Parts: sequence; structure tokens; C-alpha cells
Amino acid sequence: MDSGGRASDWTSEVSTPNRRRRLGGSGGSAATRPGSYRMTEHELLRIIAFLERVRQPFQELVPIAEEDATWNLLLFLIKNHLTGTPVAISTLASVAKAPHSTAMRRIHALIERGDILQEPLGEGSKRFKLRPSEALLESFIRYARKIKFLLAETFGLRSKTDNEEDFYFGGSYFAGQIIPPPRLIENLFRGKREIKFLLNDDNYFLSMRNIWADFRNNMASRKNFDLRKLPQLHERLIENADLVVSEYDIVAINAPWLGEAVKRKLVIPLDDHIKSANLSSLDFHPSVWSMGSWRGQQFGVPIYCTIELLAARSDLFERDKIEYPTTFDKTVAAAKHFHVPSKGRFGIAWNGARGMPVASTFMFLMGCCGESILRIPKTSLGMGVDEAQGDQLRPQIQSEAGLRVLDYLHRLKEFSPPDILEMDWDRRTTSFLSGQTALAYCWTVRAARFENDVSSAVKRKVRYLPQPRGPGGASNNPIGGFLLCIPANLPPERVELAFEAIAWMTSPEAMKANVQNGFPVAPRFSVAADPEAAATSPIVSVVDRLAKQNMLKGWPRPPVPEYLSLEAILGDEIHRALRRETSDNEALTAAQSRADQVMREAGYY
Repeated sequence: MDSGGRASDWTSEVSTPNRRRRLGGSGGSAATRPGSYRMTEHELLRIIAFLERVRQPFQELVPIAEEDATWNLLLFLIKNHLTGTPVAISTLASVAKAPHSTAMRRIHALIERGDILQEPLGEGSKRFKLRPSEALLESFIRYARKIKFLLAETFGLRSKTDNEEDFYFGGSYFAGQIIPPPRLIENLFRGKREIKFLLNDDNYFLSMRNIWADFRNNMASRKNFDLRKLPQLHERLIENADLVVSEYDIVAINAPWLGEAVKRKLVIPLDDHIKSANLSSLDFHPSVWSMGSWRGQQFGVPIYCTIELLAARSDLFERDKIEYPTTFDKTVAAAKHFHVPSKGRFGIAWNGARGMPVASTFMFLMGCCGESILRIPKTSLGMGVDEAQGDQLRPQIQSEAGLRVLDYLHRLKEFSPPDILEMDWDRRTTSFLSGQTALAYCWTVRAARFENDVSSAVKRKVRYLPQPRGPGGASNNPIGGFLLCIPANLPPERVELAFEAIAWMTSPEAMKANVQNGFPVAPRFSVAADPEAAATSPIVSVVDRLAKQNMLKGWPRPPVPEYLSLEAILGDEIHRALRRETSDNEALTAAQSRADQVMREAGYY
């Protein structure tokens, strides 16, 4: 450390407030920029704990060693910032392990440099709390990434050519309980080959890839994981099915695609393997387990489930004493109340972009009006769509429920960000996470970022609400997620090993590890009931409660073989109506006619 109090290990990259943008580059912080590796607070806290432990022996065993006051100050400040604990200047001075005058001198020097910021404890308060600047956080993240990469390289966990993001610094990954079972390890090493995966390119599967490729497992490297965005994932599934021998041992199927996957014989039934592996379906939420079922057979095991909920800024609602919305009308009223564009804040974010995003929004809201886009009888809304036949599969897009949904979306649009009709899943997540909107419809797998992302402006300020009900409807919370399946063209001698891997990846132990590392989407009762898992995020208990109340529904996006065609039609016609290129009635009539043609050609009626 230099005499001016600069921690040369990592803070030397930040010398003045004017240099803050250099570290993150353009377009956001190094931790959250689109396309960059996102380090969650869980990983950063583990790295801090490691740094504290590794430094202590040196101080204890080397007599000439002196405490590094600036190091102690900044490490304590960052750790408490990540956990949401306010730090007063007197508290910070007490952890420097230096004379009080020295500690205060260092703190004021860091404040003057812009590395530490002061904020009032409350409106009108004369007392201040301290927090690290954005530049300091970015600098520490860069330092933490370098540290974990050096550790991975030193212990042979990664080659020198790999990126630091390929190794997740997670304490639970080193725990014996999530090491794959001996038989699976033995079979992999005896066969001297690795398992290959085709998965969705999202934060959950990125995390799972790191678990699987971790040095304790050592059964697959990054090259064995082909991660693709949804449209490209579907294309690759079809391409792979046309090969004589599958390039992948395990593939991920988006839940609404199951009907098509079964009809086109892309995947094999897993019932015999499930039975022999003693994989209990009773530990899964029934609505989740059924995502992998088709006409009495199980073709996929749910790897994660995600629920579309409504996220609300609890601090704003409590400040203004506004009730949390439970209906369409109350949601519009709340969005209007908080909509202040002049201050850079909008009422609500939702998926309005053309194609898949707005089609999903329309289907989900139809569900909250008590209807599916197909004529599944109201008395049998809980029935499996795979069992429906004839007129039960006739579209009912042109309906009173359809008009109510479009009316609701037009009203929401008034109190939404100006780019709402270009907003997809990533954009709406960022909008709410950055504090730009007071409400947001969101998938729980993405809402995890609200609590775990180091740049989140809404951390510990979110209330997760069931979907507001529409006129004559109920709070039917749509469920989504992915199924792990085995390709139909995988050679028989490779099938058993592939299912052993699926059984381990969907085990309570592996799912709990993912929950503890920031992904509150485990579909097992046992994981949701685990105190350690439930304590990681309020989302875990919210989803578990909705599941037990039978408020999670798969039918709003009916997984018929023609699902993607129906989705494309809605994504086009609904978007035209929201752009006012056509009337609501005209849009619904056109969507009904096109969807009816698709289902007629499929031979349902």
C-alpha cells in the first residue's frame, strides 16, 4: 500500500471519480454488461471470505507483518454493501485495526478520491452511511475474477487458455454431497468419453455448465455444452434429429415444445429409466412434472421451472401506502400512480416485442381471464392438453377474453417505457433491475437477478405477487421451464449413461446447490422445504405456496405440436393491434382465422 492510503492490490485502478467509466467500458458495469460474465453477490461474498481467511495466517505467523488498514476498510465496506448492511463512518473506522486517527485519515482520503460515497441515512437525516463507488466495485470485481482464475489455473482446474468465467467460485461446489454418484463417474471414465449437451443459452444453464465442468466432476469441458437462444435451440434440435446418430447425449426442450417433440419423434420415453433409477415424481410439483408428460408417458424430466409473476417495488408501495394490485384494473391504477417519465421512472414493464414475447404475454393474460387460446372446457382447465381432441383444440382467440386482454395492454402501454413494443425478457428485467419501472411482469428465473446482481437498484426492495386476475378470471400463474430429454437417435449403448446424468442433475442435492447459488427455480418439494434453500430468496417460498394452492398452470401456453405456429400468429397480429395498425377486433379475427387453418390442417376437426 502507498502512503496515501491506496490499496495497491486492486484499488490502484481507480484514482479519481472522473475515471470511473474506464473500468466498465461503455454500456454498463463489467459485471452486468450484456454478453459479459455476470458475477453474483454469492460468488463475490465467497471470494471475500476466502481473501479474509488467506490473509489471516500471514498476519498471525509473520512477526513483522502490519495490518493493512485500507485493505480492511474496503473489504469490510464491500462485504456489507453486498449484504445490504448500512455502514457508519465510526463502524468502518473500528475495523481498520489501526489507530483511530489513522483510520479516519484513510477513510476521508478514500472519500475525497471518490472511492467511498456518503449517503444520508434517511430523508432530511444529518447522519450518513457509506458505500463503495461504482468504480470501486467494478475494480474489485475485476480483481476477484483474476484471483479465482489464478486459483483455478494453480490447482489445474482450468487450462491457461480458458476464461475465468469457466470456473465458478462456489463453496457448495466443493461439497461432497453434489459430487455425481460413483457409478456415474466410473462409467464416464471407463468409457473414456464425455457427455454432450444441447441447452438453452440462459443464466441457469450457464451456471449448470460450470457445476458439471467443475474439477471435482471433470466429466465435461466447456466445449461439450452447446448453448443456444430459443429460436436457434429449436432449429438445432430439428437438425440433430435428422442425423443418423445424435451429436448430443442430452437435450433441453422448452416445455411448450413437448407436443411437437413427441409427434416428430425427437426424443424417447423415459418411464423405464425413471423406474429403474427410483426417481420419484412425487417430490416434484405435479404441475411441473406434468410438463414432461404426453399421453401417459414421461418424455422429459424438469430441470428447472420458472413462474411468470408480477414484481413490485415494495419501498415505493409502502412509502405511498398503495395496495399491491390483484386485478387488471388495480394494476393499471398502480402503474399510473408511479409513472413519472420526467423523473426517468415508468409505471410497468412487460413483454411487448413482436413475436414470441408479446405472444406469450397475450396467452398468459388470457389465462388470467380464465381462458386458453384453445377451447379447453372451463370445467377441465386442469386437464392435460395432450388428452384434448376435436373441437377442444379449436382456437378461441376471437373472444371476449381476447378483447379484455387487448384493452388491458392498451391501458398498460400508456404507463410503460416508450420502447415497450420492442421490450423482450432481457429488456424488461433490466428495466426493473435498474429502478426504471415500479412494476414488472417477470419470470422467476430472471427475477433472481433482482436480489443477486451486484448492480441491482432494487435489491431487497421487491415484493413478488401472483398474477393479477382479469375480469371473470383468476390468478393463474403460468409455468415454464425446460425438460432434460434424450434424443431418439442416440445409440442404445449411450442412453443409460445419459439418463444417469439426468437423474443426478435433477437430484435434490444438485438442485439445492443451484438454489443456494442464486437460482430460486427448483421444482422439488424437498428443496423448497429446505430451510437453507428457502432462505436464499423470497421467490422460493412464493413459488412453493402458489404450487401448493394449485395456482401454477401450464395450459396458458398449450404444448400442442402446432404451438410454435400459433405463437408466431399471435406474435404478429397482437403486435399490429398494439401498434394501432389495425383494430382489436380485426387483429383477433385475423389471428383466429390463421390459427384455425393451422389446426384444421393438422386434422383435429
